[in-house]
Amino acid sequence: MSEENVEIVRRYYEHRQSHGDFLAELLAPDYVWDMSHFRGWAEQRTYEGIEGARLFIREWTAAFDDWAIEVEAIHDAGDDRVVGVVRQRGRSKSAGVPVDMRYAQVFTIREGKQVRMEMYDNPDDALTAVGLEE
Repeated sequence: MSEENVEIVRRYYEHRQSHGDFLAELLAPDYVWDMSHFRGWAEQRTYEGIEGARLFIREWTAAFDDWAIEVEAIHDAGDDRVVGVVRQRGRSKSAGVPVDMRYAQVFTIREGKQVRMEMYDNPDDALTAVGLEE
């Protein structure tokens, strides 16, 4: 099951990068995007369903020009969890300042669907939370 879960997360990232949207077939109807582990995020802490995730992405990317993500690593964390370590790059619309930031996402997979994603501003914190070391 672990390889299948890693593949689900890989497909998720590939689809997001190539289409700019979520692949609905990979998300459970009760999917939750959880920002409670991301320091400095002043907006709401959880976003529910695919529409909630889309709202988060709109809010997140609104401040950037030329926003893009690059997946650095995908780790099998066992217990139906997978960690994606991601680098985001862009340019602040307001100040024109380049942004280069790493973060991690911990996905919980059940029955072939993502049911939860917890976002961490520090990849080491995410890896520690699932019992992995980078």
